[in-house]
Amino acid sequence: MLLYCEKCRLAFEGDRCPVCGGRKSRTPFPNDACFLCEKQILWGEMLENVLKNNGIPVIVEKRLGAGMALKVGQMLEWVRVYVPFSRLQEAAEIEKELFSQTDGEGEA
Repeated sequence: MLLYCEKCRLAFEGDRCPVCGGRKSRTPFPNDACFLCEKQILWGEMLENVLKNNGIPVIVEKRLGAGMALKVGQMLEWVRVYVPFSRLQEAAEIEKELFSQTDGEGEA
């Protein structure tokens, strides 16, 4: 059975969140934003567009933030991609298919 960590926004199997180690979890709701992947900004933006074109709502959050990205360069920015739990499996299949030919580029 899948559980959901509200802190990490992650759906997972087991009794502890694999990211924070927390035990405070619950059954996911269909509209819970769930972590899909982390990609370099250009790959993340491409994935965002593909997901939207397939009717999947998506949230993309920058990891560094605008100020730090300006200092180190926009190309070094990474983004985290979240989708509703109800569409997580479909989005994961799209992400896998989209990046299966990239030889690991854009992978976290």
